[in-house]
Parts: sequence; structure tokens; C-alpha cells
Amino acid sequence: MNAFDEYKEELEHFEQMYGRERGRLAVSLDRMTNALVLVGQHGVYCTSHRNPMVPAMDLRIIAQELEHAKQLVQSVMEELKRARERRDGNAGDR
Repeated sequence: MNAFDEYKEELEHFEQMYGRERGRLAVSLDRMTNALVLVGQHGVYCTSHRNPMVPAMDLRIIAQELEHAKQLVQSVMEELKRARERRDGNAGDR
């Protein structure tokens, strides 16, 4: 099943609330957050051999990549919001 089928209701909800692009980005952020939670939970059981107090290196790398992806998606959402606000603000000036 693809993402559009699996998250159909969530996509419809957020696209209605935020618009198509920002809605899809919001759902993407939710998926990345869920993945981060799962990686964190797995990190409790899969620890580094050198330092059992921290997750294994591969889990730390996965978590870092997901966190960076979230930051990039959030920046796009903010830029879309600013662009819409500028557009809507300029529409009132006409």
C-alpha cells in the first residue's frame, strides 16, 4: 500500500486545514516523528557495545537523519506559510 492510500484520511484532514502542499508536509512530519519514536524505543534495547548507555551507532545515525529531514520539511512549511501571508497581504493592497 502506498502512502496516499495508507494515510488517506489524515492527508484529507491536513490538506483541508493547511492546503495541499503544507498538508502533505504535515503528514510527512508526523510519519518522521513516529519513526523517531520507534528508533528511540529500539535504542533502549540495541545499545552500543562500547558504551551501553547510548544507542548503537546506526540508530544514532538514523535518528539524526530523520531529525534533519524534519528540520528541512519544517523550513519548507514555514516558507510556504510566509509566501501565502505575503500573497494574501498583497491581495488586500489592490
